[in-house]
Amino acid sequence: MTTKTKQVPICGEHQILKEWREATFEYSDQGITIRVPGVYAWVCPEDSEASFLPDTVDELISTVRELYETAKRAKERRSELTEYLVSVG
Repeated sequence: MTTKTKQVPICGEHQILKEWREATFEYSDQGITIRVPGVYAWVCPEDSEASFLPDTVDELISTVRELYETAKRAKERRSELTEYLVSVG
């Protein structure tokens, strides 16, 4: 089974083919959680463990870093606003 140019990866833990589908990237640190839903990745159908492509990871790191710093400043000033939803596009 192949996609346009690459083979479908196999989950190392479960030894089954991964699926190309949307997943949620999540990062937590110091009581702050950043979730980025709707990101395509290779996902194990057994445990939903996602493997994101390198270019996607680069973009996620940059985005999460910016969101984390904003949330950290809000936490430091004890903002009453504790959850944010941002949509681009």
